[in-house]
Amino acid sequence: MKKNLCFILLTAIVTLVSCSDDKDDDAGKEYRVATPLIANLSEFKEEAVDVTEPVPMIESGKIYAYQDYVFVNDVHRGFHVLDNSNPSSPSAISFIKLEGNYDISIKDDRLYADSYGDLVILDISDINDIKMVQRIEGAIYQQFWCTVGFDVDWPEADFYDYEGFDASKEAIVGWEVKTQRLSEDELRDKYGVGGDPTIDFALNDAVSEITPRAGGTGQGGSLARFKIVDDYLYAVEWSSISVFDISNLDNPKVLEDVYVNGTIETIYNQGDILFIGGTQGMYIYDISSPDKPEFISEFVHGTACDPVVVDGDYAFVTLRGENSCGNTESGLYIVNVSNLASPELEKFYPLDGPYGIGFKGNNLFVCDGDSGLKVYDKTNVNDLKLISHFKDVVTYDVIPLEDSLLMIGDKVLYQYKYLNNDLRLLSTFSLK
Repeated sequence: MKKNLCFILLTAIVTLVSCSDDKDDDAGKEYRVATPLIANLSEFKEEAVDVTEPVPMIESGKIYAYQDYVFVNDVHRGFHVLDNSNPSSPSAISFIKLEGNYDISIKDDRLYADSYGDLVILDISDINDIKMVQRIEGAIYQQFWCTVGFDVDWPEADFYDYEGFDASKEAIVGWEVKTQRLSEDELRDKYGVGGDPTIDFALNDAVSEITPRAGGTGQGGSLARFKIVDDYLYAVEWSSISVFDISNLDNPKVLEDVYVNGTIETIYNQGDILFIGGTQGMYIYDISSPDKPEFISEFVHGTACDPVVVDGDYAFVTLRGENSCGNTESGLYIVNVSNLASPELEKFYPLDGPYGIGFKGNNLFVCDGDSGLKVYDKTNVNDLKLISHFKDVVTYDVIPLEDSLLMIGDKVLYQYKYLNNDLRLLSTFSLK
């Protein structure tokens, strides 16, 4: 995530430098120095949130269902709002512009979202006239040092010069890269490094490894980063859980963050137990005291992208590895959580490149990326039976509703009707 980069680069620039093979001379050497292009932080954040007419989707993200509406994420840009009162023929209503966003969650017509680390609250009681309620600055992702536009590309440079930049008042909206000749004294005075020719740091390689990823409560999929449980909202980011008391829907209380021993990505609950999916494992927390999630245990796996859902004594975890997510074998991991203090792997099933996962009754729905949607009978977790395989679709996230299954693929929303042990396509809706 770009926000992570800003914090890490701040540390990197005071210790690292790439050097040429030219001989040292009194005049110094030439280096590429990137200087941030800035905007007023308050204005930047205000302009990041808006409601517009429907627009074409740029990049498919997760989905969220609330009453007769479906909210489809456009990664880091916001959510497309669809009227789904007739699942056979959904229609576009609007686009909620939420730049720097990762997720939403809804309770009693209040939509909670993140935007550049702030908690944004919108009133959606009139879906045709969505209004801003309030923005709580720094409520989420407090560990980040600065705000960087979601569409800002990080340039190739030897140094990033933040001199004069005020992170409390300014946002970074771009970079200007110039070649500068710097002596060893200037390097030491300005960047805190010397001209040691033994230092060889490939900044861009390091950066690429960091960049990643009527009333009632709505329903998200297994890729959700936000989760509302009763009067509390939980939001996961990087290595912490942000906790909010939303008993007053329009004026949430920001409670103390809970830090997790690993990089985390998704959140799911079964009753008063939270299951947190991370790149190194699954973390289990007790929220019987909802304002203070308490760690119970963890199930550690190799490095991989990790959404999780739980049904009874079993957690179903899809791991996508052998790519930027990590080197773990991609597949479905079924974990026995009957003893929450000691979760154990029950069974592993190989998959090609899974993302979201969901279940209804004995049916397990797995989004296996380019390999399509796979439907299993999970009656016997040690002997899953493949019921259906929809091969000609790209799959990302699913939400099993009461009467139908929602699935998002490559800029297309699919809806299926349950038919005993099978599915029948109800509709497709292109967001392109």
